[in-house]
Amino acid sequence: MFKVTEKQREALEKPSRENIEYIIEWIKKKVNVVNTAAINPKSFDTDHYEDLLDLYDIMRKKDQFTMSELDSILTELGKMRKR
Repeated sequence: MFKVTEKQREALEKPSRENIEYIIEWIKKKVNVVNTAAINPKSFDTDHYEDLLDLYDIMRKKDQFTMSELDSILTELGKMRKR
């Protein structure tokens, strides 16, 4: 299993495959995704990196999420996936 180690925010400024993987794995851990295969970092590319980073920044500010917020987060991730 991918181990998410804490990265400094500045280290995430540059869009890269490694940073996308970090952010997606961090989000999966934060929202406690049961089916981790459903959110595969390879399904995301740098086209939506700014949106992904914004979502990460918003999520870092909260400790817990309501069901409605979780639904919104997963919906946004779905919109960012490669088609």
